[in-house]
Amino acid sequence: MNHERNKEPYNNVLETIGWTPLIRLNSVTRGIRTPVYAKAEFYNPGGSVKDRIGLPIIERAEREGKLKPGGTIVEGTSGNTGVGLAIAAALRGYKCIFTMPDKMSQEKVRLLKAFGAEVIVTPTAVPPDHPDNYVMMAKRIAKETPNAILADQFYNEANPDAHYATTGPELWKQTNGRITHFVGSAGTGGTLTGVGRYLKEQNKKVKVIAGDPVGSILAEYWRSKGKNKIEGVPYKIEGIGQDKLPGTLDMSLIDEYYSVSDKESFAVARRLTREEGLFVGGSSGLITSVALKIAREIDDPSAMIVTMLCDTGERYLSKLYSDEWMRENQMLDVPKVALHSVLGRKNGGAPAVVSVAPGATVRQAIGLMTLHDV
Repeated sequence: MNHERNKEPYNNVLETIGWTPLIRLNSVTRGIRTPVYAKAEFYNPGGSVKDRIGLPIIERAEREGKLKPGGTIVEGTSGNTGVGLAIAAALRGYKCIFTMPDKMSQEKVRLLKAFGAEVIVTPTAVPPDHPDNYVMMAKRIAKETPNAILADQFYNEANPDAHYATTGPELWKQTNGRITHFVGSAGTGGTLTGVGRYLKEQNKKVKVIAGDPVGSILAEYWRSKGKNKIEGVPYKIEGIGQDKLPGTLDMSLIDEYYSVSDKESFAVARRLTREEGLFVGGSSGLITSVALKIAREIDDPSAMIVTMLCDTGERYLSKLYSDEWMRENQMLDVPKVALHSVLGRKNGGAPAVVSVAPGATVRQAIGLMTLHDV
């Protein structure tokens, strides 16, 4: 293998962000004529697409005089933006305080602490305007902490601007302008907005397709053009979807919105890992699931669909890559057990039928099962 990437030395780790590889999917697309390519953002030093926005957010705050030497960066994050900010902050000499919903993986919490950040875990199941909501808590901490700023990724234009300046141009060059469909998903909406805006400026025929977790409000908000009042419900996937509309998401750029279940998203993520060797998180599974749907629908060998692989699967070893966690959350199909196989394993000394009366307690039932080794 004669690769010439990284021939020259870098001055620091921040220079390695971007120019992530574009990789054709071959196994999960078997039987599909439309080519699908994946932008592997886990090649960034912090392992996610969010590395792209950390330094631009800090530099804008410095230019505006809001962030001064020795200052503190505060942000509500699902984890990946925190890593991107923490890497840049480490080189610039800033402290970091991050708030995170409790549904996020422990790997993310530990990773942020490894970079020296203070992490405050907040409840997930609270309304977006509740004081304990992770974004609201971050705002309060930033206000109460001397010489601190709120990174404000959900409303900071440095977020989509970073993707307009880097991710969009990279995709245009890597595809030689042949890209026909860009598939992404919105947490903040920065990637969809920045990339979508750039690609449509190059070719207005490029379609920008978005995927959304079932339970998020964004897809239904887009479908109803903001007319329907929607209440979000909890979902397991991390980093994408919302219970309110982020300011950095430009809905006018989106040509179609799909809703995808947690179960399907995690199943496709596992397939990408096991069949393509691309170790990714659940959001990558959701986006790729949408890309595969589009590829089947258009059935066009001359088209070129690009899906985003947002982050590394190492963040989710205790979740979607844990069979136990997947079974507990009804995300994994359990093989059906036939009655004859159960009877075949029965203790020979047990009665033909072991039963409890309708009014028996759970303790009595467990005692009976233990007695007869059921």
